[in-house]
Amino acid sequence: MTKTVADVMQHSVVSLSPEHSLLDAHRLLVEEGIHGAPVVNETGEVVGVVSSTDLLRAVTEEHESGGFASDPSFTEAREFGPSIWTVPEDFQDRLSNRTVGEVMTEGACTVEETERARTVAELLHSRRIHRVWVLKEGRPAGVVSALDLMPLVRDD
Repeated sequence: MTKTVADVMQHSVVSLSPEHSLLDAHRLLVEEGIHGAPVVNETGEVVGVVSSTDLLRAVTEEHESGGFASDPSFTEAREFGPSIWTVPEDFQDRLSNRTVGEVMTEGACTVEETERARTVAELLHSRRIHRVWVLKEGRPAGVVSALDLMPLVRDD
């Protein structure tokens, strides 16, 4: 029997809007124990994806734009670990003022729940991505990651 996306997907999906702050996005990813979430518009359609990588990139940009990362004392301290890093006072405020829409990857990879699981494996491989969002009637209904496909490899 050919497995479909509905057979292997995770049914729990949390999403963000482009207007959410980066701090809100970070909080959601940490609280849910996930590494990415779909970004949906006001009608619930997926318009992009925000991942922990996108957030790290934004944090790096904020550090650099504040002169923080180029400060020689920071460069020397960085090699000794996070316990001695100092963060500019306005850093969290600056992240609160940036939105998910500014850092998200547009055009998230999506599939319908009736699609074959093998197709998802091929998408993950060819696009070098970690997850695809499953749509039902145009809205997020689940997610399939590479880890969700591992039992199929074992069973094959």
